[in-house]
Amino acid sequence: MVKIRLKRMGAHKKPFYRIVVADSRTPRNGKFIEEIGTYDPLKDPAEIKVDVEAAQKWLGNGAQPTDTVRALLKKAGAIK
Repeated sequence: MVKIRLKRMGAHKKPFYRIVVADSRTPRNGKFIEEIGTYDPLKDPAEIKVDVEAAQKWLGNGAQPTDTVRALLKKAGAIK
């Protein structure tokens, strides 16, 4: 199954995330199919950048977002 999930980047105690489309069997920071956005929780307010067209394309093709990514996509306006 294809999932839309977060890939953790950044230094120790300074997380930065990329929103990626990946096979559910791959590790969290492993190989991915496509990067569709970023999420920076340390900025105030948290910064979310999403390629809305790419996100909707993958959701239309059956990709399942994780709970956290679903909330981020709602805030970014990619899903209702």
